Amino acid sequence: MTHSQYRIETDSLGDVEVPLEALFGAQTQRAVSNFAISNLVMPKRFIASLGLIKAAAASANTELGLLDEDIGKAIYHAAMELAKGHHSEQFPVDVFQTGSGTSTNMNANEVIATLASRQLQKPVHPNDMVNCSQSSNDVIPTAIHLSAQLALEQQLLPALKSLIAVTLAKEQALAGQLKTGRTHLMDAMPISLGQELSAWRAQLELALARISDSQKRLCQIAQGGTAVGTGVNAPEQFPRLFAQHLSSLSGSSFRTADNLFAALSSQDTAVEMSGQLKALAVALLKIANDLRWMNSGPLAGLGEISLKALQPGSSIMPGKVNPVLPEAVAMAAVQVMGNDTTITMAGASGNFQLNVMLPVIAYNLLQSIELLGGSCHALAAAIGEFTVNADVLEQNLARNPILVTALNSEIGYSKAAEIAKRAYAEKRPVLEVAIEMTELDPAYLAGLLAPDKLI
Repeated sequence: MTHSQYRIETDSLGDVEVPLEALFGAQTQRAVSNFAISNLVMPKRFIASLGLIKAAAASANTELGLLDEDIGKAIYHAAMELAKGHHSEQFPVDVFQTGSGTSTNMNANEVIATLASRQLQKPVHPNDMVNCSQSSNDVIPTAIHLSAQLALEQQLLPALKSLIAVTLAKEQALAGQLKTGRTHLMDAMPISLGQELSAWRAQLELALARISDSQKRLCQIAQGGTAVGTGVNAPEQFPRLFAQHLSSLSGSSFRTADNLFAALSSQDTAVEMSGQLKALAVALLKIANDLRWMNSGPLAGLGEISLKALQPGSSIMPGKVNPVLPEAVAMAAVQVMGNDTTITMAGASGNFQLNVMLPVIAYNLLQSIELLGGSCHALAAAIGEFTVNADVLEQNLARNPILVTALNSEIGYSKAAEIAKRAYAEKRPVLEVAIEMTELDPAYLAGLLAPDKLI
């Protein structure tokens, strides 16, 4: 670019060249120049949440007489443009920036100030007016809670509930389909496919309950603590009014944290929520791997089910079809687990009155929610559309030597083990061998070994 494509902006450190068309100002440009660390920027949902925060603050400040009504309204309307997802290209600051997220907060303040100034045809100051009664130190923690709460309500929880419903429907449909259970990947006592799926459903329901419980803490916000938790430069009534306006704008019920010093200096709630997301990721990975094993083959694997064929599986082996959705979910799950480690370490980085890894917490928490939401949709499709290879299940169950467990109380463990070994070695049904090796009535033996009685 030539110099003519820039304009000169001034902040407390002096003059800065800013791209001519940019809505942001000097402090944002300094951050862009200083933090050339990655190509990652703050998520759009986080920027939209900043818009809601600035709009709620403008309403509270106007109500308290700290802003003239015309200025308050102009800031509100400009902030709501951000909340609606507009101007996201005006937020170029790297995720890896100052630990308080000051650069992103000022980025929002400057963009809103420019939009409001254009509307009013007079200057609106990004610090004195847009940032009135606020500090980056309470804005960014509030934005973490707000953006995560909205992402959960709009993205993850609907997807998780849909996955639970799909799993329940499949569970009920397969309640009568018997199969060989497995422990240590080895044949075990029989179960029904419905029972197997019920375990998945229960895992998902527990994950939903844990996330929902953590949302109670997520809806407690830091706004009003300003710089160090004392609320300096913010009226006493501001936190309450702000929470009311934010609740109205967002559709979720927020309230001021019980202790603003803790809300600024720690990110324990984000760490807690990340832990709940990790637990869901663990459940999804377990389910994905079960699906992959059950689908394995089609000839040399278990071959119990057939996942829907979605795409050719090999660039060299014609006809190969792979379990692509479970594999994608597995990768997303381990990414969430890695994100949780990052959030845990970042959450432990509160020094005295402020946590100084806020942007990376926000980035990873929102990414985890997004990945899990998408993974729930993918698994729902995989579970809803797989077909059962009933003949494989029935043949394997008939030859399962572990069925002799049902005879322990009649003939003892040692004798049952002999029958199992012989049945396995001769590849014969357990019932045939048991009739030969015991003096029990064949009909009675058949009743004891009937798989449908053993589940």
